[in-house]
Amino acid sequence: MGLSVGLLRMSEHPGERRDFLPRLVKALPSLGADEVVLEDGYGSGMGIRDEGYLSDARIRCAPRDDVLEQDVVLVLRCPHDEHLQRLRPGSILVSMLHYATRPGRNELLGDRGITAVSLDSVTDDHGRRLVENLELTAWAGVEASFRELSLRYGWFAVPQRAPIRVTVLGAGALGAHAMHAATRYGDHELRDALHRAGVPGVEVAVIDHDLSWHEDYMLDRLRCTDLLVDATLRRDPTVPAIPNGWLEVMPEHAVLLDLAADPYDLTTDPPGIKGIEGVPHGSLSQHVFAPDDPAWGRLEGVVDVRVRRVSLSCDAWPGVRPRDSMERYGEQVEAVMEVVLSVPLAAWDRRGTHHRVRAVARAELERWKATHTA
Repeated sequence: MGLSVGLLRMSEHPGERRDFLPRLVKALPSLGADEVVLEDGYGSGMGIRDEGYLSDARIRCAPRDDVLEQDVVLVLRCPHDEHLQRLRPGSILVSMLHYATRPGRNELLGDRGITAVSLDSVTDDHGRRLVENLELTAWAGVEASFRELSLRYGWFAVPQRAPIRVTVLGAGALGAHAMHAATRYGDHELRDALHRAGVPGVEVAVIDHDLSWHEDYMLDRLRCTDLLVDATLRRDPTVPAIPNGWLEVMPEHAVLLDLAADPYDLTTDPPGIKGIEGVPHGSLSQHVFAPDDPAWGRLEGVVDVRVRRVSLSCDAWPGVRPRDSMERYGEQVEAVMEVVLSVPLAAWDRRGTHHRVRAVARAELERWKATHTA
């Protein structure tokens, strides 16, 4: 097909160090790329030098403006809108685009004539995501949450305490990983140490959507919850799973964990909000928010923030362990790029004969709209 591929860095995201590893970059020419253009400094946040990538004459480094001019632009986390405005009409953007919660961005890409492929929408015939790192998302968030809980709950390591009670909102794949991680405190060594000391373990309750909106039940559950985890995939991001007022019944030492990472979207009316109302939106540069953190105050007037507990939120939990994260994503994205680089866009068919083509077709914005909008 003779397509060029540009790989952007994610340097505009606070605390982000990840770039795709050399294995994926070196595979792109064999998948059909005529040229691969890396943004200057690619891989430097993970300690990878240029020579780690430049083993093929078809791979070179260039400034960001040059990268944005390529036929296909690949980046794990979506660039900010000002960079999307600079993509060439008719080009292909492959990234985590989160269509359901970014309607404004969807419109921008459509208006610019960009063919968008959202990595989080690449699914198999049974609806399972093919590009994901949900296990690492859950373990990174749960480990950090138990660390904060241990600092605030005086009975945390005492043999006489009751079991730590964890409530997980969401019974999907992310919720399942969170449940497993929680039973081990997110840290196998910590679990082993507490077990040797005779400290009781963890009780986990998983709450699905059809139960979470029963207020009386949820208030009873929250009263005894030490760690509340949002792992939901909500049908309507403007409606919280847990209204802020419900948090008042939780223990003062309780910790709130946002794994879903839904943003506050003020471009819609009503605005899109988090599953646990009021929790600040975190990043790799700050993912722990004490009740007196100024981030809570910045949400006043947008959502209810009157009730506050220590909260953890990060828009890229796998980035806490960057190399582990990109090893997994690289393996998964290689299959996506094989389709993008070798199959003409007109042949992307959600009902086609090849499973990989079907998966990528489901993730293309216009085809996604056809099945997700009335």
